[in-house]
Amino acid sequence: MSGCRTRRHARDTCAGHDGGVTRPALLAISHGTSSPAGQAAVASLVDAVAARLPYTLVRLGHVDVQQPDVAASLDAIPQGTPVVIVPLLLSAGYHVRVDLINQSAGRGDVTIAPALGPDDRLVDALIARLTPLAPAPEDALVLAVAGSSDDRANEDCRVTARMLGERLGREVAVGFLAAADPRLDVAVTAGGDRVVVADYLLAPGYFHDLAVTLSGSAPVAPPLLGSDEPPASLVDLVVDRYKGAAGLSD
Repeated sequence: MSGCRTRRHARDTCAGHDGGVTRPALLAISHGTSSPAGQAAVASLVDAVAARLPYTLVRLGHVDVQQPDVAASLDAIPQGTPVVIVPLLLSAGYHVRVDLINQSAGRGDVTIAPALGPDDRLVDALIARLTPLAPAPEDALVLAVAGSSDDRANEDCRVTARMLGERLGREVAVGFLAAADPRLDVAVTAGGDRVVVADYLLAPGYFHDLAVTLSGSAPVAPPLLGSDEPPASLVDLVVDRYKGAAGLSD
């Protein structure tokens, strides 16, 4: 482990140099949540990413709800250091297409990586969360997603449902928690008497609680992140989004 990592927090590294080459900082931007469990889960993911990138300055900011916001997070990174923003968002909705662009416009050395999904590694994490619930062949599967006013983001989630269905060899319906139809409760009811809900949410918080409420008696898998160790597939995905946007091959 690099000796330049501070004792104060594992996400703060003093190095931006690797063999004389300045590496862009990685600014991971989450949606933000008021849930302490959700905050801790996202911070744990970013800590794991930082451990994989010992010569990279890694910071966490938020597009909504929490502080520091995008502008404050960028201000905390030294001027002259290029920055790659990696959205910790599962689809490319309004936050990715509009908010991140607007909120980073004051700094010219910023590159915004794609959203995390759709991606096979997210499907890996979904299956890992579903497995303890042991869905039976006769159980209907519903993917609970947050929903967006931008239907391109909703389509990203539908693609993920199809990818999950292909991996499991069964149909997976989609139920939205906001902004789109069908709502999760409608999708669960349409599934019949035996339904299992996969939770396509990054971390615990308001939307996961809503998913549990709307699912009624149907069991709901945990979000992708929790109090356990972040899935290696998700850490790989964030690192790859950073390296791709930064033009790094190692």
